[in-house]
Amino acid sequence: MLLLLPLAALVLSTSPSEIAAGFTHPMFTPALTLSLGTTLVSLIPVVFLGTPLAWWLATAESRLARTVDVLVDLPIVVPPAVVGVALLMTFGRRGLFGGVLDAMGVGIPFTEVAVVLAQVVVASPFYVQAAANAFRKVDPDTLIVARTLGASPRMAFLRVAVPIALPGLIVGASLAWARALGEFGATLLFAGNLAGRTRTMPLAIFTALESDVGLAVVFSLVLAAMGAGLLVLLRVAPWRRAR
Repeated sequence: MLLLLPLAALVLSTSPSEIAAGFTHPMFTPALTLSLGTTLVSLIPVVFLGTPLAWWLATAESRLARTVDVLVDLPIVVPPAVVGVALLMTFGRRGLFGGVLDAMGVGIPFTEVAVVLAQVVVASPFYVQAAANAFRKVDPDTLIVARTLGASPRMAFLRVAVPIALPGLIVGASLAWARALGEFGATLLFAGNLAGRTRTMPLAIFTALESDVGLAVVFSLVLAAMGAGLLVLLRVAPWRRAR
């Protein structure tokens, strides 16, 4: 009931006319476009860098791998506000790399790049851990067979391990995308809440809530519908694949 009643209250607290008005609000399209664009961009480094990392975590048995495995999970347990401050202290003007970036004429905070970086940090653990669990289910004998047939380690990974683990990789990428879509705290502190520039959908909800609760409800319903749609796809796809 605690899970369903708030969602039901969200749906019942608005009307079709209010939803239509929310879709035409000047804040809606820029925020949704920015959220979709930045989350898709952030998913690229998460997948391309997270996949080999996940494979290494799944196959290595060293103490270093176990240490890295713990460090990868840190963004999950660290509050997003702390992540935002940490990114600001890393890439801000007074941050660790602030002087170097400023000398190069590069400013990251309060830009779309900052939005992407915040999303990558908070979303990457969801993909890496899901991918590592999927790779752990790959039978090592299949890789040995591939090697005996002349495949290189890289080819065996790409042609054998990745296809076998692909359902888990897709689930991990979906969870990472959903987490990036809902990111709020780190984005607010590191990228700000600039209309048309860094104001994503969660920040648009925060902004609308200050003056128009009905508009915030509509924006919330959009994100809830996107999350529910993703969940349905993740549930239906394995069934169709098995069939």
